[in-house]
Amino acid sequence: MQITFSGLRALVTGAGKGIGRDTVKALHDSGAKVVAVSRTKEDLASLSKECPGLEPICVDLGDWEATSRALGNIGPVDLLVNNAGVLLTEPFLEVSKEAFDRTINVNLRSVIQVSQIIARGMIARGVPGSIVNISSLVSRATIPTLTSYSCTKSAMDMLTKVMALELGPHKIRVNTVNPTVVLTNMGRKVSADPEFANALKERTPLKKFAEVEDVVYSILFLLSDKSAMTNGSGILVDGGYLAS
Repeated sequence: MQITFSGLRALVTGAGKGIGRDTVKALHDSGAKVVAVSRTKEDLASLSKECPGLEPICVDLGDWEATSRALGNIGPVDLLVNNAGVLLTEPFLEVSKEAFDRTINVNLRSVIQVSQIIARGMIARGVPGSIVNISSLVSRATIPTLTSYSCTKSAMDMLTKVMALELGPHKIRVNTVNPTVVLTNMGRKVSADPEFANALKERTPLKKFAEVEDVVYSILFLLSDKSAMTNGSGILVDGGYLAS
């Protein structure tokens, strides 16, 4: 199945590392013009060297006003991947206002803000579009110390359905990808405890965590017209965890 994005412009948040970085590279290799959004200048600089023609934007998406300034005149975008996220681990009884607010602002509020900006542009141009929100297995399964993160991902799943309902008539599809632990720096943070990691793998029928490319391929499918009738849905990249 050939997937190409020639002639299309894509925006990826959280583009500096992990899933976002590899998504940018895959979109670039597939012919898309890519806008890469990250709060880390060094990551954008190195990514720009790997992807000639990349449009880097450095902004902290947890800052509403700064995001409005950075993306307010972004121009036409056909594909959006809301990948930016923070993971701050705290036991439930120790969840702090600062950590919760930061997690909500980056993981959830920015998805609303960025999607509004991009979707309004699609509607004004009268063109179809595809939005993919990067959710998580923990939107549907509990893992200790991930209270704030899990709340944002559960809310993102419902936000995706609402977006799909309201944007669908404009030919804008919205879906999620829900991975298990992915072997990125963030994923290694979650699975740093060998006992916990082994228990998670043991419950997973495939007995392993996801590689970044496993998630990227699902993102590309949902962005493409190969998934033209998939809307308000999600692809579980969990190795069968929820089936066990």
